Amino acid sequence: MLAPPNRITRRSDFTRTLKNGVRVGRRDVVAHVLVPESPDFVTHGGPRIGLIVGKSVGNSVVRHAVARRLRAAARPLVERCDPSTMVVVRALPGSATCPEPELERQLTAAVAKAERRLESTV
Repeated sequence: MLAPPNRITRRSDFTRTLKNGVRVGRRDVVAHVLVPESPDFVTHGGPRIGLIVGKSVGNSVVRHAVARRLRAAARPLVERCDPSTMVVVRALPGSATCPEPELERQLTAAVAKAERRLESTV
C-alpha cells in the first residue's frame, strides 16, 4: 500500500498529469510523468502516484489484483523520484498475466525514461 501522501486522489491531478506529462509506454504499462513547474504546487511527503486499471484488463477480481501488484511495484519509485513528481500508471491488458518482477521492471524503466525526457527538455 502506498502512504496517503504518496497517492494521487483528485481527478484534476490525474487529468493534469495525463495531459501535460511525458508519456512512456511499455508492453504491459504506460507511465505518465509530470514535474509541475508552478510555485503554488506544494507536495508533502514525496512523489505522488496514481493508478488507472480499466475494464480491458479483466473483471473486478483481476483488476484489483493488478492494482495491488502495481502499487507494490511503485513503492521503490517513492524513494527514487523527486518529491514534486506526479506519476500516473495505466495498466494495459497484458498486465493481468505479467509476473510482478516484470511489472516492476517495466514500470521503473518507463519512469526512468520519462524523467530523462523531462531533463532533456529543461
